[in-house]
Amino acid sequence: MDFFDKLRKYATSGIGDDKPQQYRVAIIGGGSWATALAKIALANEPGINWYMRRQDQINEFIQTSKNPSYLTGVRFDVSKIWFTDGINDLVKASDILIFATPSPFLKQHLKRLWRGLEKKIIISAIKGIVPDENQIISDYFEHEYDVPKDQIATLAGPCHAEEVALERLSYLTVGCSNRDRARELSRLFSTPYIKTTVSADIVGIEYSSVMKNIYAIAAGICHGLKYGDNFQAVLLSNAIREISRFCNATNPMHRDTDESAYLGDLLVTAYSKFSRNRLFGTMIGKGYSVKTAQMEMEMIAEGYYATKCIHELNEKYQVTMPILDATYKILYERSAPIIEIKNLSELMK
Repeated sequence: MDFFDKLRKYATSGIGDDKPQQYRVAIIGGGSWATALAKIALANEPGINWYMRRQDQINEFIQTSKNPSYLTGVRFDVSKIWFTDGINDLVKASDILIFATPSPFLKQHLKRLWRGLEKKIIISAIKGIVPDENQIISDYFEHEYDVPKDQIATLAGPCHAEEVALERLSYLTVGCSNRDRARELSRLFSTPYIKTTVSADIVGIEYSSVMKNIYAIAAGICHGLKYGDNFQAVLLSNAIREISRFCNATNPMHRDTDESAYLGDLLVTAYSKFSRNRLFGTMIGKGYSVKTAQMEMEMIAEGYYATKCIHELNEKYQVTMPILDATYKILYERSAPIIEIKNLSELMK
């Protein structure tokens, strides 16, 4: 009996006969990436548990068979989903917890959690860093919630939620310090249109997933300033070198940042029309203030928060990162984008 067969064997009914069935795999979050992951998981599991913060969103989802706010073209068999707005109920009912909330709100969701996580498998689909603590998600769960390192995994792209909704061929890397566990978990995300691979470099993959959003903002700023494709190519070739230097400084090990979990995720986030970080940067390059751009987008650009976190972390490591520095000055010191990118262009090679 393999890993997932064991989980299914112990699937249990809800407390009381009036409760729907509860499953062993859970999604935490109500946005587009959470919705895409639910679609993927339901291709492999008999059902899932799904936590959303707002009961009105749950009610409308059940009535319409689709998320009312995100990826509205994807229809679900809601009889296979146990929805709840109670995070403790969800944790009690589930063995595998897939977190897909924006990183700035993770602590807010966990504030109400009193059940232990140390016996759960945590999968982070969060492409961000925990503000204030400046910790990647795996470190946060290990240090704050005593989850063993080999029970924590992370998902890396390139994989946009919108393309998952359209069932376009996409790729995911499952990172875990325990490579065998990563292989087991990768089965949960393998579909005819999702190809999976595994990696033991959970730290490098997480930092790269965080930082590619910063460089997507930088690419967007340059696009807003009407820099062309030639400059964008040079910008991103320098960006992957910054990612490589920072990952090697924070967690020295052999890694190939040309692989899709690093370079591929950077490219799709920096170039895609679906990238909210690129869109945010484009607005900044066109002259929007940070606040105005955030209000008009009505979505979270993780790279805005990541820029500050990585900039503060780099005060310790002192890695040469001119693109990061220029983006930080534009977003947090209100430096003029046209000046910072002009200065940056002199350093590109």
